[in-house]
Amino acid sequence: MANPSQVENMISLVEAARSLPGRPHASSLYRWCRKGVRGVKLQTWLVGGRRYTTIAALEQFIAATTAAADGEPVPTRTTRRRDTAIRAAERDLGL
Repeated sequence: MANPSQVENMISLVEAARSLPGRPHASSLYRWCRKGVRGVKLQTWLVGGRRYTTIAALEQFIAATTAAADGEPVPTRTTRRRDTAIRAAERDLGL
């Protein structure tokens, strides 16, 4: 589930494609979120039948795919680390 700050920063896949160097087609970003690249998937959210992402998600995707292409291990988060990060973010937001 997206937190409030992510909702405010969401951009459509078309907008995301326009923001990237080389301006890939929006269908490429859709493929990145559904099938992934080098084992890494672009994080997206489905809102009203349309997919959205954030600049932060794009940055994480680029870093992870670059690491994978360079032969470095792809950074992964365990469920425990994810839950810890969620609790910390909720605490910071006062939720």
